[in-house]
Amino acid sequence: MDNGESSYRRFLAGDNEGLYEIICTYQTGLILYLNSYVQNIHTAEDMAESTFVELMIKRPKFSGKSSFKTWLYAIGRNITAKHLRKLTKLSVVPLESQEYLADEQNVEIDYIKSEQKRLVHQALHSLKLEYRQILYLIYFEGFNKEEAALIMNKSERQIKDLLFNSKKALKDELERRGFEYEEL
Repeated sequence: MDNGESSYRRFLAGDNEGLYEIICTYQTGLILYLNSYVQNIHTAEDMAESTFVELMIKRPKFSGKSSFKTWLYAIGRNITAKHLRKLTKLSVVPLESQEYLADEQNVEIDYIKSEQKRLVHQALHSLKLEYRQILYLIYFEGFNKEEAALIMNKSERQIKDLLFNSKKALKDELERRGFEYEEL
């Protein structure tokens, strides 16, 4: 599979197995990326589901200007941003219960194996939204700066500056928490 593009083409041609392959391949990463955006694992799961529903129903055209994964994450980010704007207009503040927090920690603990990675992850969540997003896209998902710029709807120069500032902020936060590292 060439990063999901061939599966999507097969789906558009009528093979529903193509969409199933896309969901299996990208679901976990998309949920974790959207969770860095909304800070609620259940909302992130709903937004990822909405992303796949949009693929299924609207069947947007993939132009190939970026990788399929970049395109998919940008769709997820746009759907999530639209959802957050709607919540802001309604002045709805989501309530988090202990059960939700426990579920989120279980998913993250499975994903983040070692104690050192958990500390980095906690420090990451204390950063502002854009810093969390760029660090997650570049270091957890492996996107390059150009792809991250497309996903976050920013110029490459803005991404470069944002990445520099976010690494500095993460380093400062880790030092504040007593984390010892060789190089960030």
